[in-house]
Amino acid sequence: MNRNIILCIIAALLLAACGSSQKKSEPAAVEAAVIVPIFDADSAYSFVASQVAFGPRVPNSEAHRACGDYLENKLRAYGAEVVAQNVTLTAYNGDKLQARNIIAQFQPQNKKRVMLCAHWDSRPWADSDPDKANHYKPILGANDGASGVGVLLEIARHLSGAPTKVGVDIVLFDAEDYGRHENEPYTGAGMDHSWALGSQYWARFPHKDNYNARYGILLDIVGAPGSTFYREGISDYYAPGIIDKVWAQAAKEGYGSYFINKEGGMVTDDHLYVNDFLGLPCIDIINCDRNSPNGFGPYHHTVKDDMEWIDAATLKAVGQTVLAVVYNEK
Repeated sequence: MNRNIILCIIAALLLAACGSSQKKSEPAAVEAAVIVPIFDADSAYSFVASQVAFGPRVPNSEAHRACGDYLENKLRAYGAEVVAQNVTLTAYNGDKLQARNIIAQFQPQNKKRVMLCAHWDSRPWADSDPDKANHYKPILGANDGASGVGVLLEIARHLSGAPTKVGVDIVLFDAEDYGRHENEPYTGAGMDHSWALGSQYWARFPHKDNYNARYGILLDIVGAPGSTFYREGISDYYAPGIIDKVWAQAAKEGYGSYFINKEGGMVTDDHLYVNDFLGLPCIDIINCDRNSPNGFGPYHHTVKDDMEWIDAATLKAVGQTVLAVVYNEK
């Protein structure tokens, strides 16, 4: 064989070997592991207690005004851009409510967004209390209202120091619990919508024109010991994929005993109007107590809804799950 041809073949083989070696030595691109902050249940518990300390947070009351200021200031201290929707809403009985929806925006410039929400007002009447003498007394609403807000404040605390890959909006709805008193007559389908007045307003008039987010997660009644969160029916109708995502994350975090992957009942809550009016898929994480006549627990809409019904372990299960969902969003 011609000597020059042999030299060319050898050179080609050496180049191929070098190229093969170089390719093998290049490390494959590895996606960085997502670091999810550790949800501090004691901190969330203290946020619930701080709200309860103001007293019943019924619209038009001094406790309501003072707590609203506290929530705004706390969220600003965590670096959020805060918008307050101050609006007069008319209740089913004609009462004029000086209401305030509070919106905290983290990374407002980020077009990829997730919305987390809860209601911060408390029921003006303990109309489910076993003692009829309490039926027109306001409730503290430790679990029914303050628990969800407490979890979101703890999440906000983490968002201030460890930004997510998506923007996050925390929306605190007002006047959710000013619905029809149980002792008053039901006068038609309109009474079904006597609840969730603040979210009805926000869903029609969001804090930003053309507001959009990938999905929303509502937290309501999320603090009682041994709570169980089933797949709420309205959530499953509008956003079954979001329920799948959240419940799967809960199982991964070790909280499958709280998040039961079975059908639950349908609840008229703030998420209904976020879905129906705004078209934003939103789910409701809400306690479903199948041993209770009202489905929520013996404290619900009674004067007993106080800090005795708040359990740090339940707050941890909900908070850590939602944190993990948000921090894994890309």
